[in-house]
Amino acid sequence: MLIAAAAIIAGFAILVWSADLFIVGAASIARNMGMSPIIIGMTIVSIGTSAPEVLVSLTAAFSGAGELAIGNAIGSNIANIGLVMGITLLITPIFVMQRAIKKELIILLGVTALAGLALADNVLTGTEGWLMLAALALVMVFILRGQTRDSTLKLETEEEPLPDLPTGRAWLTFGIGLLLLIASSRLLVWGAVIAAYRLGVPELLIGLTVIAIGTSLPELAATVTSARRGHTEIAIGNVIGSNLFNLMAVMAIPGIVSIQALAPAVLLRDYPSMALLTALLALAVYVGGKRKVAGPGQAYIGRTAGTLFVTLYALYYYLLYSSL
Repeated sequence: MLIAAAAIIAGFAILVWSADLFIVGAASIARNMGMSPIIIGMTIVSIGTSAPEVLVSLTAAFSGAGELAIGNAIGSNIANIGLVMGITLLITPIFVMQRAIKKELIILLGVTALAGLALADNVLTGTEGWLMLAALALVMVFILRGQTRDSTLKLETEEEPLPDLPTGRAWLTFGIGLLLLIASSRLLVWGAVIAAYRLGVPELLIGLTVIAIGTSLPELAATVTSARRGHTEIAIGNVIGSNLFNLMAVMAIPGIVSIQALAPAVLLRDYPSMALLTALLALAVYVGGKRKVAGPGQAYIGRTAGTLFVTLYALYYYLLYSSL
């Protein structure tokens, strides 16, 4: 029990410290490359924090548990908005440039709708999986090319208070922060699982709480740290980019490995929950643009939205638990 407690304390401490390193490195890369913080959040930050989901998806797919991998992708998207974005907003409301994020939110809504069409027959095929990966490549090219043409994003980069590290040191800081972020989240989850077993907590409850939340710890730590340091575009870009990556890469992998038959609950409970939270995130940005506290071209997303996201996330877990 002492070892488990030590693992939890050490894991949490390293998680907080590594998240700070990770975000400082990412923000410095944004400055050095002349890129918008939201683009950095949607690309290298979101791909880095989604690494655990990719590993789970690959392992599950090649172990014959493809449905678990698909559930992991959808569940991660639900957690990214309901838990990660919700908790971030409860800690610190954020301001974002509406024009900078409007296009990315429209893409996310479109990809979410297309994912629903792919899952509509309760089967995910290899063709659909390859199409998802191709769509991811096209989306990334579209976003990066749009970055070079959009003067609003360039202006945003110049006005954002980004740290200034040399390029080599920025990438090294980013890489070390990412590795420690993933490793510390694993250490924290391991300690929590051991402690739960020793305390007699049922395995089902451990899976629904400790392990599920544990896979979202990198996103949670990176997003909260970004928002608290004032890099709000990196924070929301991480959530949007991670959700895009989950739908078009993490969910695609099991379909590519073999045809996947899905349980009816995926379409009746899980996908609608994800789609609802995605639509509410877009709505929060739209409504936030009309708030008096928002500056010209800005959207204010506050604690009301955060409370709604966390409440819906808790409701989803209640539905999940009650259906078992």
